[in-house]
Amino acid sequence: MTEAKDRNQKRERTAKERENGAVTVAQLHEFDEIIDVRSEDEFAEDHIPGAVNLPVLNNAERVEVGTVYKQVSSFDAKKIGAGLVSANIARHLQRFQDRPREWRPLVYCWRGGGRSGALAHVLMQVGWRAGRLDGGYKAYRRTVIDELQVLPANFDWRVVCGMTGTGKSRLLRALREHGAQVLDLEELAAHRGSVLGNLPDAPQPPQKLFESRVWQALRQLDPARPVFVESESKKIGNLRVPEKLIDTMWASACVVIDAAMPVRVALLKEEYAHFLGDAKLLNTQLDCLRPLHGSAVIDAWQQMGITGEWDRLTEDLLVRHYDPAYTRAINAHYPLLSQAVHFDLVENSADAMDRLAARVMARIVQTPAVV
Repeated sequence: MTEAKDRNQKRERTAKERENGAVTVAQLHEFDEIIDVRSEDEFAEDHIPGAVNLPVLNNAERVEVGTVYKQVSSFDAKKIGAGLVSANIARHLQRFQDRPREWRPLVYCWRGGGRSGALAHVLMQVGWRAGRLDGGYKAYRRTVIDELQVLPANFDWRVVCGMTGTGKSRLLRALREHGAQVLDLEELAAHRGSVLGNLPDAPQPPQKLFESRVWQALRQLDPARPVFVESESKKIGNLRVPEKLIDTMWASACVVIDAAMPVRVALLKEEYAHFLGDAKLLNTQLDCLRPLHGSAVIDAWQQMGITGEWDRLTEDLLVRHYDPAYTRAINAHYPLLSQAVHFDLVENSADAMDRLAARVMARIVQTPAVV
């Protein structure tokens, strides 16, 4: 009797969830639009890739409702919250006036409860086939954490190595244009991975959002084809590369890009052009290297920046700082580096990079990885 009762209760729960539009993270692809009804701050910290933020309670309103809940009563808080939620949903509905009857929106909040349920209910009453993410953001986040532990091992990685200034990031973009599969971690992290790697007007995302971006990118890759990725350390700027991903990269086959010093200097002057017009910004970043190189060296580099001796400064940074640091790191973490195929970047030009990508594709994509 107990087992039969349990089965009946399970069927009733399933039917109720279906009626309420509850779906799982595995069903995200079934929907036309994903709506995050959490507050702006919650959304900024992390969200499902591609989601739009339409709060049913914004930052200030959440504080207001929370204060009433703590200082007065839950009943009064719910009364205030219900009014705010209703007004916000009414405003959000204006956004959906052009959606056809077949439109399928998925709504989620923190736990998949009241906030997402309120909007999902109204959308379903209109006649749209709305879904509500069961477990909300917390269920999504658990999926990201779990799948980042297993997804990296599914792919045949080809790690693009080379000294700073050999155009590794540019090569990834060129390979993508040639049809190769690419995971550009520095693009996802909004950082070039060095002390001067901050991108102008592009702050790094929070750690959780970075992990969501990586998760989304991995899910779009084909395990049957090689994936190119740039050699990285454990951190890109302030962000940590997911542990299983970096471990898998470190154990993968490598491709090395070589370039003469004049080519590297010319390329880096383009990559870091924002520093050429802002010596103050450059000197602030160079100050971070004082513990490694001492005040005399840093002062000399900063003076080169002030006087515009960019070729001399760039080469000196490469010879004294970047090349030794990169050599130590790459030799310590990539044991298959000695078996890598080498390619030369002969000049700093778009045509040269395109030709390099074509050579890499012709040689590497047809060659099984040696592990």
